[in-house]
Amino acid sequence: MADQNHELRKAGLKVTLPRVKILQILVSAQGEHHMSAEDVYKTLLEAGEDVGLATVYRVLTQFESAGLVVRHNFDGGHAVFEISQEEHHDHMVCLDSGEIIEFFDETIERRQQEIAEEHGFDLVDHALVLYVRPKGANATRPDGSQKR
Repeated sequence: MADQNHELRKAGLKVTLPRVKILQILVSAQGEHHMSAEDVYKTLLEAGEDVGLATVYRVLTQFESAGLVVRHNFDGGHAVFEISQEEHHDHMVCLDSGEIIEFFDETIERRQQEIAEEHGFDLVDHALVLYVRPKGANATRPDGSQKR
């Protein structure tokens, strides 16, 4: 809990019990999965914590503004959050299960840099999201038609 208190103070936020609890939940999920506000809220309820959904949304927005978390709005889904990390990574989102897989690929990173330079730009930041399905999955396309 001392680590969370320090992180909150460092981010310029007052240490409150809801903030500490929400930060603990996000830290414990780090690397395993991304969490929506509703996921955080359910986890708080399961732990017997009396924190409202509106408070969860407000705290997550404060965390995002303070740079403690990153919000992702993957297509077709709701916003999910993860603890800010120093190391860059990209994401794959499974369209069937909703699973979010983090990955890093040096070749992709190098190629993106080269493409920006070829077009006369300096790459400042980027986010790459691959939308995937398990191989051989018979599923619906984004336009609603069936894959054959």
